[in-house]
Amino acid sequence: MTTLQRQENNPIAHLTAEDIEAIGRELDAIRDEVLAARGERDAAYIRKVIKVQRSLEMGSRAVLLFSLFPPAWLIGTAGLSVAKILENMEIGHNILHGQYDFMRDPKIHSTTWEWDHVTPADQWKHSHNEVHHKYTNVVGKDNDLGYGIMRVDENQRWHPFYLAQPLWNFINALFFEYGIAAYDLELGKNLKTRKRRNNPQFRANVKAVGRKIRRQVLKDYIIHPALSGPSFLHTIAANFTANLVRNLWSHSVIMCGHFPNGVSTFERTSIKGETRGEWYLRQMLGSANISGSRLMHIMTGNLSHQIEHHLFPDLPSSRYPEVAVKVRALFEKYDLPYVTGPLPLQVASAWAKVIRLSFPNRKPMPDADPSIPPRMPVAEPAAA
Repeated sequence: MTTLQRQENNPIAHLTAEDIEAIGRELDAIRDEVLAARGERDAAYIRKVIKVQRSLEMGSRAVLLFSLFPPAWLIGTAGLSVAKILENMEIGHNILHGQYDFMRDPKIHSTTWEWDHVTPADQWKHSHNEVHHKYTNVVGKDNDLGYGIMRVDENQRWHPFYLAQPLWNFINALFFEYGIAAYDLELGKNLKTRKRRNNPQFRANVKAVGRKIRRQVLKDYIIHPALSGPSFLHTIAANFTANLVRNLWSHSVIMCGHFPNGVSTFERTSIKGETRGEWYLRQMLGSANISGSRLMHIMTGNLSHQIEHHLFPDLPSSRYPEVAVKVRALFEKYDLPYVTGPLPLQVASAWAKVIRLSFPNRKPMPDADPSIPPRMPVAEPAAA
């Protein structure tokens, strides 16, 4: 569904304005507690993960020198796939959020880190940290919601183009890092007019992405394969496969965080005058978690705790499991839906929604009078 007042069961109808602001204060208290506790434990964690990732990548690339032999190809490709997932999810994503800036380590800092990805870090930080996290699940503002190419809500006007959105989504999953680069550049908007195409900032960003793509291609498809000698083509195939696995994994994890059944979306007008408590509430209702083991959480970059990440994007990701206990208790206290489930079920739920929304609505949306601006419900103050 779209804005909350159009849901048959409004999940916040029972909350007062005071309740919403109280939720905000309680979440601020949780955040402050973790900020005060940050220290050597968190620094040791990220350094250990970086060491493991680099060792795994170097070891896998060494094995791929002999990728002419099938066992070496399988072992090297599997190891490189895991290394690339770790680098993007638990390391790059979280460092670029500034989660470890408190360490004052110039080598592990959001202003200096560059990741194994075709999108330059500075462009990704703008589109992700400044836009996505500000406008979480706001249709037309949050590019992570449908990646700018899909119908993501029943109230969006249907067009025959959307019949192909399962195909677009699958292609986007296969080449996800390039999809991210495209919507970080906002290609759809910036290629529409000559003025936008010639905008100096846009042209500079395009050149930066081009340089980053060349660097990635040179590393994965020329230098490392060349070092393999007779295994040149096999190493190219291994690198391509590792990138493909990484893309499919990260795409699935991100879809699970924003798209399964039970997750709310919002219209632009619904966030006008949004308070701190209302922003927190939107993160709570616009995100979903993935249940699983500690290894699952690490491999998702702890985005399996997407709810907690959206509430506290600058807290160290390794803190999310302990934070989740307190956050879930807060959901229960205020009778709010805490959406979570195993990875296969969440992926299936997200894909089912992609397919369902590729078709026209079966029945008109309730209260979808276009002459009435849709608004997120504003809770009434509690009676004195």
